[in-house]
Amino acid sequence: MGNEDRFTLDVRAVLDINNFPDLYKIVDFLNKNLKDKGLVFGLAQKDEETMRISIYEIDQMNK
Repeated sequence: MGNEDRFTLDVRAVLDINNFPDLYKIVDFLNKNLKDKGLVFGLAQKDEETMRISIYEIDQMNK
């Protein structure tokens, strides 16, 4: 078997915020511009009115 890159995502911050139509665009923008800095942003619906934004730090391990 060849070398595979493996990584973990460490949660750095979580924020619950009122949902609004373009919120996903902000998260997409952050992911496109900060992925090379080792940060990934997630967006999940918590309930009908609330979204949860999570910031993850990529911890890459070569195995």
